[in-house]
Amino acid sequence: MDIGSLAILTQDGVTNGAIYVLLAVALVLVFAVTRVIFIPQGEFLSYGTLTLASLQLGKVPGTVWLLVWTGIATGIVELRGALRAGQIRRLPAIAGFYGAYPVALFFLTRWIAPQNPPMAVQIILMLLLVVPLGPMLYRLVYQPIAEAPVLVLLIVSMAVHFALAGFGLLFFGAEGARTSAFTEASFELGAVTFSGQSLFILAASAVLIVGLYFFFERTLAGKALRATAVNRMGARLVAVSITSSGRTAFLLAALIGALSGVLIAPITTIYYDSGFIIGLKGFVAAIVGGLASYPLAAGGAVLVGLMESFTSYWASAYKEVIVFALIIPVLLVRWLFTRRVEEEEEE
Repeated sequence: MDIGSLAILTQDGVTNGAIYVLLAVALVLVFAVTRVIFIPQGEFLSYGTLTLASLQLGKVPGTVWLLVWTGIATGIVELRGALRAGQIRRLPAIAGFYGAYPVALFFLTRWIAPQNPPMAVQIILMLLLVVPLGPMLYRLVYQPIAEAPVLVLLIVSMAVHFALAGFGLLFFGAEGARTSAFTEASFELGAVTFSGQSLFILAASAVLIVGLYFFFERTLAGKALRATAVNRMGARLVAVSITSSGRTAFLLAALIGALSGVLIAPITTIYYDSGFIIGLKGFVAAIVGGLASYPLAAGGAVLVGLMESFTSYWASAYKEVIVFALIIPVLLVRWLFTRRVEEEEEE
């Protein structure tokens, strides 16, 4: 392997690792706040890519129908809860967010999509369609069983994954899609050529990570999420709403997934079920961080990206197996460490 091949593989590995960092951070966030191992995280990536690709083709994406029907179902559940609790003042807000918003966005999308708007408008419209599905999904599926055991929440997550994958096949078909590149530029440093697309992905991922840092450190909602992640009972005692924290966590997870789809779409063909495999790689990175540490999860994501890149060069047929096998030594080390701690406590 010459220096040029090494540089290309490293560049690809770090670029893919930047996407896995975002997914790993989202998985850690959702698990820390709600105890949900969010298997459908990858579906938001697929929905983001395929929705944006449909808009670029001048088509109305099927996501609008999913948003409308999910909004109606969630609105009915919310209305029943508000009426039972006697919270009449919440009714206009519920009707607005779960009813008027999806319907208005439906007609807006049908008007804008055929006009081939600029990419920035297409991305914003895609986010408006995909991101609200996160908190709606939490309210409809996870909030009623918020106190269930982790295993039950995991089984429900698998069911949600299969449902979303089925809807993806229904709305987008079995064909894959890519979106237009953000830039065709390239930069040379000696014998090494850097793709402008890869640099854009790295820069965008870094901006998102910094934005999340300031959100957690400087905003009241971010501090509420941190409090819920550290101690759910303690958060309740200081009047932090666990329900609101769960919805915010799912909102951020949906936003991160959709933006990850925007970033990866120009370099990888995405199918309706591609998000599952990509999300699992983010899950491997999250396991490296123990589903608790954001820095370790980020480091694990870069490691997964590099392993994927180099194994695709040396043993492409076993690329996925080698990457997913990384989870075995990580779990073994954590088991040994946890066992040692328990033995020390017994002594």
